[in-house]
Amino acid sequence: MIAFFAVALALITFWLHRRLVRAPRPPRPASVVIDVALVVLWALAVLGIATGRVLDPATFRPAASVGLTWLATVFYLVLGLAVVGIGSLITRGVLRLTGAAERGAAGRLLGLRIATVVVVAGAVSVTIYGVVEANSPKVTHTRVELADLPEEFDGMRVALISDLHIGPARDRDFASRIVELVDAEQPDLIAVGGDLTDGTVAKVGDEIAPLAGLRAPLGVFGVSGNHEYYSDDGGRWLDEWDALGIHTLRNQRVEIARGDGRIDVAGIYDATAPEPYEPDLGKALEGQEPGRFTLLLAHQPKQAIEASDHGVDLQLSGHTHGGQLWPIRYLVPLQQPSVTGLDRIGTTTLYTTRGAGAWGPPVRVGAPPEVTILELRRAP
Repeated sequence: MIAFFAVALALITFWLHRRLVRAPRPPRPASVVIDVALVVLWALAVLGIATGRVLDPATFRPAASVGLTWLATVFYLVLGLAVVGIGSLITRGVLRLTGAAERGAAGRLLGLRIATVVVVAGAVSVTIYGVVEANSPKVTHTRVELADLPEEFDGMRVALISDLHIGPARDRDFASRIVELVDAEQPDLIAVGGDLTDGTVAKVGDEIAPLAGLRAPLGVFGVSGNHEYYSDDGGRWLDEWDALGIHTLRNQRVEIARGDGRIDVAGIYDATAPEPYEPDLGKALEGQEPGRFTLLLAHQPKQAIEASDHGVDLQLSGHTHGGQLWPIRYLVPLQQPSVTGLDRIGTTTLYTTRGAGAWGPPVRVGAPPEVTILELRRAP
């Protein structure tokens, strides 16, 4: 995976060289500085992808953070420079058709240089904004009305945290901040939606130790995301969570009591989990009391389709990051039935959190990080 990423990014870097150096032809030494910067940033980005998997985050995190942040800048450079390139082609074609190609060469070069500078300045500015936004998770509050919620659970407050992605760019201090935000809300129940880390247990396991501070009277429950399986055995990661006091639900359910009322909290593996961790909602709900209200934890929103078939009342998910980098949010519906917030999938109410961290670039644009507090209310 790392080698594939390195090659793919090298090709993009070469394209950036052509758009930033060859096309606008900046004078020396500016052209040399740009090319050197492109190569150095390419190397830092590769280092960032390797950190947490091969390299120790404690040593390489500062350099990895720079490299991963550069990936967000690359994303916006590619978008902007592609538009400039298309505009340049159209302009050149018009000039040729009008016989003014030679006379307009100098002006076209000046226009290309100005457009390139604007794109670079814009990409850097958006990335800086995104770094600040991604580093400022906030608590959001949402009221969820549910027809079959037992009266005893009316008003129950559920904290949903997901997608911390501790590892290459986020450390235990970030995990501590999330715990402080959650505990300050004093929720009745805490749901952990997966993708807590990017890396192996050996290299990142200690970084999530602050999560042992999560406390809720009705319990702290969690399910795996897809990233638990990318760098290590997902079962090992879930064992680590259990050791921190997070009750992991592995195609399982537990009964929660509040007064005389009872509900089931169920959890399944991620939709893409490999053997022997395939999700099995039928197994999780096997033997359930008919008509029992079910709160399901499942990392990906698309798992709500099956949840609806099984009569699940409420599903809590993450995974999408709300798109993380605008305009990616408009592509998310190609894979998921919901991007962020409350939705209805068949008979199941779905809430998809934007998550608290960020995957890859520690950057968010138009998708601010959140720790979600859901207030469950019995619908009138």
